[in-house]
Order: sequence, then C-alpha cells, then structure tokens
Amino acid sequence: MKALTISDSENMVMALQDEIRRNDASRYDHRLHSVLLVAQGMSCPQVARVLGDAPRTVVNWVRRFEDRGLSGLQEGIREGRPSRLSPKQFDRLGQVLRKSPREVDIEAGLWDGPTLSTYLRQEFDIVLKVRQCQRLFRQMGFRLRKPRPQVAKADPELQRTHKKTSSFGRKKGH
Repeated sequence: MKALTISDSENMVMALQDEIRRNDASRYDHRLHSVLLVAQGMSCPQVARVLGDAPRTVVNWVRRFEDRGLSGLQEGIREGRPSRLSPKQFDRLGQVLRKSPREVDIEAGLWDGPTLSTYLRQEFDIVLKVRQCQRLFRQMGFRLRKPRPQVAKADPELQRTHKKTSSFGRKKGH
C-alpha cells in the first residue's frame, strides 16, 4: 500500500493538536489514547513524541489512570490560586463598586482597572495588577463603561452654527 502524506504537515500537526485541546471531550480522548499506547508497550517518551506532549505529562496521565482508573483521565476542576480577597472583603467590594470612586476618596469618574487597583491597595493593602482587577469586575458581574469623550471648552452655540443641517431645516418627524 502506498504511504499517504498530509500536505503542509508541520502546520497541520499544530492545527490538529490545537483542535484536540479545544474541548474537554477531545482532551479526555487524547489522554485515553496516550494511556492505551503505553498499555500496548510504548514508553511514555515515545508516546509523548508521537502525540506531541511532554513526557512528564504522559507519565502523570498513566499514574492518574493507575490510581483512579478512567476517572483519573477526566477533566478535573482546576481551583487555581486562592483569592486574595476574603469573602467579607469581596462582599464589601461589591457594595463599593456600586458607588462612585469619589465617594471612597478616589479621584476618578468611573471604576476601571487602575482605579480598582488603587482602591484595593489603599483599603485592604492588597496589590492586584490592572488585568486582574478587570477579571475581578467580570467575576462580580460588572462591565466596563467608558465615558463619552467631550471636546474641551466646546461652545454649544458655536457648534450649532456649524452643523450641516440646522434644527430649523429638518422636516418634522425626522
């Protein structure tokens, strides 16, 4: 039988690996195949090389499979780093964010990442970078509102004289 080839195989390998990592079910299937190949006699480094994983990753999957069976290969809940805010501080922050920053002695018109970072440092002695503060907004159900830009020292009467269509020239109902 003639050997088949994939055109642009280098890019296709990366695209296929990305597709495997895209959802929980395909990642689980990928782990199953890795453990299956080890069970059939391949070494962890060989499996890692063939499937594009780190050897240590394959070793971890085999050990989890040995310890917990198929459930050891399923996608687990990743807890991540514990929050720097206590539940009490988190609740307090939710109340504060419903107020203007000026009401808590922060010189800003609206809450944003830098403003929240400043507040957390002043109020709770917690240092969070701007990006983490933006994530915190989303986690708390807030969304960023940007102020409308205003032309400095704009004269409304002067602006009216430069409009293409004055309010007198418009038809009623438009």
